[in-house]
Amino acid sequence: MRIRSGLALAAVAASLTMALAGCGQLEPVGAPVPTAVPTTAPEPSTDPAAAWLDGGRGIGLVTYGSSSLACTPAVQDVTADGQTVVVTLADPDPKAACTADFVPRATFIDVPASIDPAADVTVSFDGAGFAGRVPLSGSSALGSVAQGTPSAGWFAPDGIVLLTWGSSTCRPVVSGLAEEASGATVTFATDATKACTMDFVPRVTVLGVTAPADPSGYTLTLKGGGLDGEVTVVG
Repeated sequence: MRIRSGLALAAVAASLTMALAGCGQLEPVGAPVPTAVPTTAPEPSTDPAAAWLDGGRGIGLVTYGSSSLACTPAVQDVTADGQTVVVTLADPDPKAACTADFVPRATFIDVPASIDPAADVTVSFDGAGFAGRVPLSGSSALGSVAQGTPSAGWFAPDGIVLLTWGSSTCRPVVSGLAEEASGATVTFATDATKACTMDFVPRVTVLGVTAPADPSGYTLTLKGGGLDGEVTVVG
């Protein structure tokens, strides 16, 4: 009887093994459950960023918020602490009417003379509802831009800050942007009837482009608005 019982148990075990094999291999206890790989692209960053401008004499600080000029952060004070540019942003006018959009805007910062743009820099900023520290890599090639001429720098793989100079009341308005592999043509609107003040100030414009495979040598061709020329984007 014992032999028959053992054979019977062996037969049952063999049948069970064959049945399980037909259904596929069993996962060990505690094995991780496969998860679906996300197919959507990550959301673009809206963290503050910075770009070199004016051959290292200036920095464009990019923040996100209303596109209204009166609601873009303005510089109240700039100092240097070693290789750190310390920026105090002015509180906005509480009576200013701000549009409800949420876009990148740039604030021009005059770099203190003690800062070496060939070495890495940190931009520390506070005020106007913003606070943070942004690293900026130094470059020995920054000093090749003539003062008072247009310049541009990368603040993101697909974001450029363009610096132009002219009247504070007639800031550049982009009417078109056409991209090619090595750069983009930026067209500005021209309004000959608008009265412009005679001051000569830095104006910063944020441009969104397709991230190039090789950002070095990327060139902006400027047309219209009295800004005709070419600018190589640094950074």
